[in-house]
Amino acid sequence: MKYFFAELKLYICNKVIAKIPSHRLRLWYYRTIMKHNIGQKSYILLNCSFDNSSRFTMGNNCVINAKCRMDARGTITIGENVSISEEVIILTADHDPYSPNFQGQNKPVTIEDYVWIGTRAMILPGVTLQKGCLVAAGAVVTKSVPPFEIWGGVPAKKIGERNQSLQYTVDYKRLLH
Repeated sequence: MKYFFAELKLYICNKVIAKIPSHRLRLWYYRTIMKHNIGQKSYILLNCSFDNSSRFTMGNNCVINAKCRMDARGTITIGENVSISEEVIILTADHDPYSPNFQGQNKPVTIEDYVWIGTRAMILPGVTLQKGCLVAAGAVVTKSVPPFEIWGGVPAKKIGERNQSLQYTVDYKRLLH
């Protein structure tokens, strides 16, 4: 019975709540029902999906744009002033390719302060995106990214460096998103 209600909560989250054009209602559901720890002035836009509850933390002044997938079967921890662009996928679970019985495994993903993830990027299990790094659109990140580096490609590799004096505040509030 416990499994049924956990699955029902996820179904309602992903198929009903995620489509309601009221950020306040979605945020209430994520914080209260899903038990996500979400900071002040942070936004999760329409049609984002979650694979688990209570293993998701997001700091202040962050945005997760529309149609992102947050696989929180492992743990996803997001710092402050983080911008996650549309259709990003963050995975925390996969299977051991060397296991004879297709053994599943969870690995946390950590996204530190001032990280910017471009559209349709994919972050794989066990990755840490360190302070101020930028992941280019369409990149597949298979290993941790050092601070203030710009990574792109498949698989992602260093393609540049960001300014280390970042001082901005992410504030991306939309009325019906």
